[in-house]
Amino acid sequence: MLGKKILVVDDEESIRKTFVLLLNGKYRVVAAKDAEEALDKQKNGYDLVIADLRLPGRDGIELVSELRQRGYRGEVILISAHAELVDPSILGRLRIGHFFAKPLDLNAISRSIDYLLTKDEGAARV
Repeated sequence: MLGKKILVVDDEESIRKTFVLLLNGKYRVVAAKDAEEALDKQKNGYDLVIADLRLPGRDGIELVSELRQRGYRGEVILISAHAELVDPSILGRLRIGHFFAKPLDLNAISRSIDYLLTKDEGAARV
């Protein structure tokens, strides 16, 4: 699975570092501090994007919407300390696979990542 690539987008450096430490070795992990950096790095192609809802500039929903418009068909996990701001209908429309509220349960999110990246083994990604 080391070939699978994950893009983590969060303005909190500690969250980005946590994901890199948790996932490196099993997956190739790249971090971005905001939507603009993520969109620039997305050109490299990723199997999974993990994005915070609240980001400087564009928020996580706007980021995922832009990624989808650009043809990204990979998996998405949205995270947020503000679960009350998340509209479930938008999650479905943007094909966001899972949502996790902060503080994060790292065991649960790790299982979710493994599930999302293995459920369609062999499926083409853009």
